[in-house]
Amino acid sequence: MDRRRLSPKAHGRLSESARMLKIQVRRWSERPRMLVFMLGVMLPAAALIAVGVWHLRTIQREKSVEAVFQREYQQVLAIAEKRIDALAYEIAEEASAKFPDAHEGDELEAFLASHRDIAHAFLWTGKGHLESQSQRDRMSDPEFVEEVKKFSSMMGPWLDLESEDFIARVKKIKAVEGRHVYLTNNWVTRGDKMQYQSLVLFMPRGSTAEHPALAGFVYDTDYLSNKFFPQALNEVLPNQNQNDTSHPQPVMMVRTAKDHDPLAASICWDGGSPEVERSFDGVFPGLILGIKLYGTTIANISSHFLRTAYLILGALSLLMGGGMLLAYRNVARELGLAKLKSDFVSNVSHELRTPLSLIRLYAETLELGRISNPGKRQEYYEIIRKESERLTSLINNILDFSRIESGKKEYSFRETDVADLVRGTLESYRFEIEQNGFQFEQKIDNDLPQVWVDREAIARSLLNLVNNAVKYSATEKYLGVNLYRHNGGVNLEVVDHGIGIPVKEQPKIFEKFYRVGDPLVHNTKGSGLGLSLVRHIVQAHGGEVAVQSEPGQGSKFIITLPVQTAVAEQAKGMSA
Repeated sequence: MDRRRLSPKAHGRLSESARMLKIQVRRWSERPRMLVFMLGVMLPAAALIAVGVWHLRTIQREKSVEAVFQREYQQVLAIAEKRIDALAYEIAEEASAKFPDAHEGDELEAFLASHRDIAHAFLWTGKGHLESQSQRDRMSDPEFVEEVKKFSSMMGPWLDLESEDFIARVKKIKAVEGRHVYLTNNWVTRGDKMQYQSLVLFMPRGSTAEHPALAGFVYDTDYLSNKFFPQALNEVLPNQNQNDTSHPQPVMMVRTAKDHDPLAASICWDGGSPEVERSFDGVFPGLILGIKLYGTTIANISSHFLRTAYLILGALSLLMGGGMLLAYRNVARELGLAKLKSDFVSNVSHELRTPLSLIRLYAETLELGRISNPGKRQEYYEIIRKESERLTSLINNILDFSRIESGKKEYSFRETDVADLVRGTLESYRFEIEQNGFQFEQKIDNDLPQVWVDREAIARSLLNLVNNAVKYSATEKYLGVNLYRHNGGVNLEVVDHGIGIPVKEQPKIFEKFYRVGDPLVHNTKGSGLGLSLVRHIVQAHGGEVAVQSEPGQGSKFIITLPVQTAVAEQAKGMSA
C-alpha cells in the first residue's frame, strides 16, 4: 500500500499503532530481567522455606524431639543409677565394717541396736549353724513378727544350699571391684503385697578357707522407701523447687517391677507415670528407675518446640517475602527509572537539536544574504532570539534539576511585587502564545501584598506551567492565568482546556522524568522535569502546588505562596 495515498487520520492511526508496538516491545524486553530476578532470588527463597517446612514435618512425623529427650534421659538415669549404687555400697560397707566377727554371733543384737535402719542380721558359720536377730523395738508389729519367723526358717536352708555360690561372688567382687559386700534383692510378703528388701552379703572377719562364714543384713522396704531412696534421689537432683515454674525440672521415682506405684520419689514428683525408665542392673535387681518433667511432658515440649519453629519459620517467610517484594519493587522502580532516564536523554537531545537546527538554518540564511526583505530579516532575527531563549530555558531547567539532585540549589529571596512579576513573565511569552493560536486570558487582582520570593525561580515555574499548557492543548486552545489573594496567601493559577490528566496519574506527575501515558504526551517531546522543578521551587518557598484535572476537560495548576516576613524568608534562603 502506498502511504502517500493515506489520509492524515489514517497516518495518525498508523503512527499510534507503531508507537504502541514500540511500547509493547520495550515491555517484553524488560521481562527477562524480572524473570532473572525471580529465578535468582525468589526460587532459592521459596526452596529454603519449603525445605524448612519439610524438615519440621519430618521431625514431627518421626518424633525426633521426643527421641532426643529419651536418649538424654537414659543417660541421666544411667548416671543416677551409678550414684545410687555408690551410695548403697558406701552405707553397706560402713555397716559391714562394724559387723561382729565370725565367732561373735551373740553380738548381733548389739549390732542391730547401733544400726536402727537394718531390719534383720544373720551369721552363717557352716551347714546348720545360723544365728539371726531382728530389731527388738519392732517386735510389737504382728506383720514384722510374721516376717521374722519366715526369715529365720528360710535363711538357714537357703544358705546351706547356696553358700558356696555366694562366697564365690563375694570373692569375685572383692577381686574385681575392691568391694567387700554383695547386694541383691529379697522379696517378702507383708499383708497381701510383695515387699522389696535389699540383702547385703559379705564374709565376716574370722572367716577362713577351712571354715568359711557368711554374714549379712537386710534393709527392709520401710527404710528403702522412706529414707534411702528419697535421700539418694534428692542428691542426684539437687535444688528442686516446687514453686519454680520458670523452666521444666526433671523429677525421678523408683518402683518395683511388680508395681507401678512409686516405692520412693524425689521432692517434686507430682504423680503420674515416668516418661523414660531404666532397670537397675546390679545393686537393686527388680527395681526400676524412672524420670519425667515436673509440670509438663516431653510431648508438650515437642509440640511447643514445633509450634515455635513453625511460627519462626512463618515470620521469617513473611519477612523474606516482604523483603523480596520490596526488592522486586525496587528493581522494577530502577528499571522504570532507567527507562525514564533513557527517554529523558532522547527527548532532551531532540529538544536541544530542534532549536539549534533552526538557529543554524536561519543564521546561515542571513549570513549568505539571501533575504533582501527587511521585514523578513527581522522575522528571522526574532526566530533566532526565541529559539535561543527556548534553548536557554531548557538548559536552565536541566541545570536547576542537577543542582536540586546534588543538594546545591540556592534561592535568592527578596520582597517582590508578585503581580508585576507575573505580568512581566507572561508578556515575554505572549508572542509564542498568540503565535500558536491560543485564546489568552489574564486576571490579576489589585492590592496584592508583597511576597518574599526568588523572582527567577517563580518566573521559571510559571513558564513551565504555561509551556505545558501550550504543548498539551491539541484541539481547544485556551490559556488562562489568574493571580489572587486566598486564605492569607497568594494563589497563582494556570488553566488550560487541553488533554487533561487521569486521576490515578495526578499524584505522579510531579515526580522526576514521569510523563502521562497519553499518546499526545508521548508524541510531544519533553524532558519530564518541568513539574518536578515547579514542585521543588514552590516547596522551597514554603508553598504548595496542586492540580485539578479531568481527561479531555483540561487542567488547572494552582501554586499557593505564603505571605511571610522578610526575616523568615531570609532564614529559609540560607538553609535552602
